[in-house]
Amino acid sequence: MNSQERILSALKYKTADRTPVFEYCLLSDSITKLVLERPYAQLHWEECVKEKGWQNSVRQLAVDVMDITEFFGFDMIYQVPNPAPPKIFTETGKNDENIIDDPVEKVRKRNELKRKPPAAVNEDSLLIYRFLREEMKRRGISVPILAPAYAHGVWTDIDLMQTMLLEPEVAHEHFAIATRNAEAKILKYFECGVEQIGIGGDFAGNAPLISPETYRAFIVPELRKLSDKIHSLGLHAVNASDGNLWGVIEDFLINTGVDGYLEVDEHAGMELKKLKAAYGEKITFYGNMDCGNILSFAPPEKIRSKTIQCIEDGLGNGGHIFTASNAITDSVPVENYFAMVNAYRNYFNLPKLK
Repeated sequence: MNSQERILSALKYKTADRTPVFEYCLLSDSITKLVLERPYAQLHWEECVKEKGWQNSVRQLAVDVMDITEFFGFDMIYQVPNPAPPKIFTETGKNDENIIDDPVEKVRKRNELKRKPPAAVNEDSLLIYRFLREEMKRRGISVPILAPAYAHGVWTDIDLMQTMLLEPEVAHEHFAIATRNAEAKILKYFECGVEQIGIGGDFAGNAPLISPETYRAFIVPELRKLSDKIHSLGLHAVNASDGNLWGVIEDFLINTGVDGYLEVDEHAGMELKKLKAAYGEKITFYGNMDCGNILSFAPPEKIRSKTIQCIEDGLGNGGHIFTASNAITDSVPVENYFAMVNAYRNYFNLPKLK
């Protein structure tokens, strides 16, 4: 199987020739410099633009992403839009949200600012997707791309959570506007050849920050609209959030109509084996190697054993794509990351990486 076939097999809830692998967010300067033998454009954007100019920096980012993808043998790419060209901004009016005390009025003001005109997607920020496809063609390879349209999270948004209780209609308008803007982004991703789109957003820690009833009333219907739009374009929808989601799991996975679950958070209690047993024939699971604790602080021997456990927990009864639970930053020692990578490769009889 090639990468496209392997990922598609997982998204059809089938077991591939081996568990597909990618990295959700590889944001470690130490690891990327070791692999690229140069600064990673995404992590050194301003310096790159000063040296190469904006468009050449976007092209350099595409080269860097593909070099990393080929080095590790990743089967897909998660790519956010690139920064837009530098512009000189002039102040056209002050946002008075900071001097408003009432949370409902703050959200109402935000809605007013976003309501008219409809937000346009910055075309310049999508150049990376064209350059990635060009780079794949040049190298004679093809891997699927996952891009973000996260717009319905509530993490740290205390004003919004209070408004959901105090003035539901204002909160409903907030999420409706978020859906409209996400749909515009989804259509642009489709034009760029993106195959998978992440929706949702963080709303949980050790437990959901809002009640199941609130999640069901405000967020689930909006995510369902996005899933339906994504499916109408022949693409796959992936719901994403950290945290313990057992209290809302049926809504999060089934009632939103999504194909996959990203950011599976083992540390918060989301066990892959249990999830696969309950939903493996309906949902593809992306994860769930714990990056914040295991990869950051455990010794390499424990990381190797956890990697094997994660692979085996994901085998059978539907699709599984191996990745860390969230971003790989410099909190993850280089030797720990390579312990995971090589444990995966050894399990599937792939050559060890140095």
